[in-house]
Amino acid sequence: MEVSLSRQELELWRGDELLQRYPVSTARNGPGERMGSGCTPRGRHHVRIKIGQGCPEGTVFEARRPTGERYDPELARRHPGRDWILTRILWLTGDEPGFNRGGDCDTLRRFIYIHGTADEAHIGQPVSHGCIRMKNKDIEELFELVSNGTPIHIHA
Repeated sequence: MEVSLSRQELELWRGDELLQRYPVSTARNGPGERMGSGCTPRGRHHVRIKIGQGCPEGTVFEARRPTGERYDPELARRHPGRDWILTRILWLTGDEPGFNRGGDCDTLRRFIYIHGTADEAHIGQPVSHGCIRMKNKDIEELFELVSNGTPIHIHA
């Protein structure tokens, strides 16, 4: 996989063949690796763990666990400002010690995910808090096409 921050796109490759291209939303604060930055980390990563297999579309997650809720406008009204993590999670870990792994730049400990969002209208624009947001149908599809350990390169 490749994520382009400038194009707000995720590409899924199998060897030299482009399998799929998805619009995404990365960080409002731009690229960066530091804890607390609210930025999307760059460099080589891989999918550490897939979360949400079999959950219905719109399942709400907190701390990587389903809350038992399904997103809808009424739930959104009751929880304004909530950072919705929906449908599926691909939890990323960095592969470059000192850059996106370890210390105060650790992608895994920053809880950086590829996940579904309630804010699908802003997909294609950098508005996230650091994660890579996708349309819920797209993350469901991608989830089935990748496995734990799938490499991902995030670049400008």
